[in-house]
Amino acid sequence: MVEEKQLRYDKAYLRMAAEWGKLSHCNRKKVGAIIVKDRMIISDGYNGTPTGFENYCEDDEGYTKWYVLHAEANAILKVAASTQSCEGATLYITLSPCKECSKLVHQAGITRVVYVNAYKDDAGLKFLAKAGVQLEHIPNIEE
Repeated sequence: MVEEKQLRYDKAYLRMAAEWGKLSHCNRKKVGAIIVKDRMIISDGYNGTPTGFENYCEDDEGYTKWYVLHAEANAILKVAASTQSCEGATLYITLSPCKECSKLVHQAGITRVVYVNAYKDDAGLKFLAKAGVQLEHIPNIEE
């Protein structure tokens, strides 16, 4: 269990991630992510299409286009393009990582993942747990 002061910060960062997710143009799910290291936000992201592509995430049948980037992938890629490092950082995300993104999270050096909702397939969470990443599920982010 997380100590009370840390829980207050965790909920605040998750609320920020939720706000960031509202920027997504995806209709099916709006997911936001914040990466925090040494009590500083070093990156943010939301799910959407790559730079230079139209903002529509779904095709005419309502399915998500294969090239849509997940929120955590966008946040990690932003760090990769900067002078920062995710080593030892915490990922705050509104939806737990899928199995593909969980590999990126681990490989980026993120050591803690705090999430609001669980993704339908828990393979990503199982992988992260096996990799030694600390997982925190906080379903209620209101104060």
